[in-house]
Amino acid sequence: MQLFDFLTSTKRPASGTPVLPAAQVIERLKALTRPTAPWGIVDGHSEGVDLIAEWKIVDARWYEIFAKAGLAKVFRIYLKLDEAAKEVRAQDHEYEVSWVAGVPKLSIAVRSFKGQTKSIEFGAGYGFTEDLTIGQQYKYRFETGEIKKPIQEAVTACGWIYKGVVFGKL
Repeated sequence: MQLFDFLTSTKRPASGTPVLPAAQVIERLKALTRPTAPWGIVDGHSEGVDLIAEWKIVDARWYEIFAKAGLAKVFRIYLKLDEAAKEVRAQDHEYEVSWVAGVPKLSIAVRSFKGQTKSIEFGAGYGFTEDLTIGQQYKYRFETGEIKKPIQEAVTACGWIYKGVVFGKL
């Protein structure tokens, strides 16, 4: 075990685990996508990586008194395979946009994170629905382990290292 593996979410395969080719690693990672899971793995070549694991945590819009508001939150893990080192380099990206448009104000807040993170989040919001009744507009629960652990297990089962990247490029 390396000194900072726990900080970077790096996981290593058990000794003696057979090393599979990159194509099979990609197949196994794509197979993690299920209709019942809140996240999925898609091709990431348009973003300059091999795969992207994406969880759309919340995407809601609602009405307030004299205003309309919204919240969008997405967590992604960018995955790039390094065949020479037999490792999958991974970097977490989290984006959040909240906005309110009304009289007399207009506000927007954007938050972004890139690196490695471990978090448990939950939230709920109430507001006016389109028929002007008060109701719950969104409710979510998110834990990074729910998306990271299956990916790490699939990578290490293929004999590859899951290497979390904190700084720099993948």
